[in-house]
Amino acid sequence: MSTYDTALPDPQSAPQLFDGVLSRRLIAFAIDFALLAMIVAAVSLVGFVAGFFSFGVAWLFVPVVIPFAIVGYYSRTLGSAARATVGMSVMDIVLVPARGYPLDGFKILIHPLVFWITVWVAWPVSLVVALFTPRQQMVQDLVTGTLMLRRSPMARHWASVGA
Repeated sequence: MSTYDTALPDPQSAPQLFDGVLSRRLIAFAIDFALLAMIVAAVSLVGFVAGFFSFGVAWLFVPVVIPFAIVGYYSRTLGSAARATVGMSVMDIVLVPARGYPLDGFKILIHPLVFWITVWVAWPVSLVVALFTPRQQMVQDLVTGTLMLRRSPMARHWASVGA
């Protein structure tokens, strides 16, 4: 058995950490999508108004600023101590490293990027992959070496295993 297998919570020994994670992720996605839509709308509105005052120059920057605003949302939320977006926090789930490495800026940005690529290319692929992995990991989790767990039972779990 590898360190990867023994260092991680197991759905058989700690089912409370995995209880409803997939359905919670779907609802968290809907919440985050709504927030991102509001951010994009706000940036677009500011750019639209600024375009009139700048004789259209600001309109050229809107397509550049929007991706930075989205990256800012993920880096500010997933990169925080909470390691969760607003939707994930509401749904009581958290992103944790699965390979013993810290969650650094690179993983924080790659995780949502791979997620959005899988959503654009074939949205059910990540869900199907999650159904067949023992820890319900989606494609972006496997690529970045992360795991999504329930936040509230984590403290009790780690105290019980002596970590």
